[in-house]
Order: sequence, then C-alpha cells, then structure tokens
Amino acid sequence: MQAVTLGPEGTYSHRAARAVADDVAFRESVTAIVQSVVAGHHERGVVPVENSIEGSVTESLDALSNGDVAVLREVVTPIRHALLAQSPDFSLIASHSQALAQCREYLEREYPDRQREAVASTARGVARAREDPSVAGIGHPANAAEGDPELEVLAEDIQDRSSNATRFLVVGPESERSEAGGKTSIVVYPAANYPGLLLELLEAFADRDINLSRVESRPSGRRLGDYLFHIDFEAGLYEGRTQQALEAVRDVAGDGWVSVLGSYDTEHVVA
Repeated sequence: MQAVTLGPEGTYSHRAARAVADDVAFRESVTAIVQSVVAGHHERGVVPVENSIEGSVTESLDALSNGDVAVLREVVTPIRHALLAQSPDFSLIASHSQALAQCREYLEREYPDRQREAVASTARGVARAREDPSVAGIGHPANAAEGDPELEVLAEDIQDRSSNATRFLVVGPESERSEAGGKTSIVVYPAANYPGLLLELLEAFADRDINLSRVESRPSGRRLGDYLFHIDFEAGLYEGRTQQALEAVRDVAGDGWVSVLGSYDTEHVVA
C-alpha cells in the first residue's frame, strides 16, 4: 500500500504516514493529497487536521468537505520541535506557519530580532537551512542528521507547550467508508441561518448521550456569513443512537446536506 502526505521527506506528516504505509509519496498541499486519493492515484492520504496549540488546520477541513473521501483512521503523534542551523549565526528562521506559531513564545523570547518566513513544510525550512548558513529551520531534531551537511541542534523542545500533539486523519476512497470505530466525523451544511439552528444540531447528539469531541464552523464559500459545520463525536455509525442522531441532523439541515466521512479508531504514534 502507498500513502501520500505533505512533503518533502522528513515532515511530521511523513513521520505519521510511516505508521500507515512503508511506501510514502508526497504532495505540496492537503488539497492535492485528497485529490490524489479521489482520483485513485494513491490508496491512502494522511493529512494533519488539528494541533493541540494552534487548533484546526483549515485547509484540511476545507479539502475534506469538498472531496469524496472517507476517513478510515486517526493517528495522533506528539510534536517535538527543534531549532536547526549550520551555526548560531543566522538571520532568518524558516518553517511551516503552524510550526512557527507553535514556537511563538520561544522565538519571541530568544530571537525577537530574527526574521521569520513561512514555507510549505517544516522539511522545506530545514532544507533552506542546509542550503543557506544564514537560515535556521524548525523541525524534528532527527532532521539535523538526515541530510548533507548535517545541522546543529541549537535547541530542542522549543514548542510552547510540552503536550504539543497533532491529529492526522487517514483518508481513503469513499467506497471504503466504515461504520466501525469509536469516533465519527461528519460535515453539515444547513443552508439556513436562524436563532437556535446550532442548538438544534447539538441537541441531536446531547439527547442521545453522544459526546462531541469537536465542533467547528467554516465558510461555505457561497456568500459572506454562510457556514458549514465539522463535527466529530465519540460513537460509531454502527450504533443505533448514532443513526438516530444523524436522522435528526438531516431534518435540521433541510435543503442543505450532511456528509458522513466515516467511523474510525485512534492510534497514538511516537514519530
């Protein structure tokens, strides 16, 4: 089996994907990953969806709501950031925007006068550091010795919280959607806006004793102020209470739609 994830080699996404498949390919965006799975070019895609410090990865939410894929598995991995450079004499820090944000307090305290540049991935930032002695990258500490020249690990565990972790969703063809698992993800577009709408959606689960682990709104893209909702809850599609809740949600959605991404289990991986 081949999985596709954010590249290049050495990203945190790559490390998470290795828990899914030995053969890992790379794309430059989450949208491209989902499209590759939809087109049948790859059997699995691994996309970051939520970080414990910075919250949701909005590109992933949007790609999942627009792509005909199923969520088959969840991989949670701790994120350990290190500052990597050829020497301490650098003037710019390059990394993914999420990594820069997850290390904001450290960077403000230790390097308030250094420029910062957001790049496509942590691995891209580390590659920049190898190419240019004036650049430092933020990435996994093992990245320092995974290329030529080797980089110095100037500081380890520079993330703002020691509990820093990221959820990755493993997606596959829509035909492989499962009803088994302890969690389920859905996307709801109500196509309406009135007082109490969100309450009605949430009551569909509360009335059936289903715990919600995440609720997030995203712009529908149709017009300003029009939203859809990403909902994760702790129950499987095989359960009668889940089917009853979904029926209630569809009634609330009315002329809108409900996309059921599937049920899945969580795996904790030390990458």
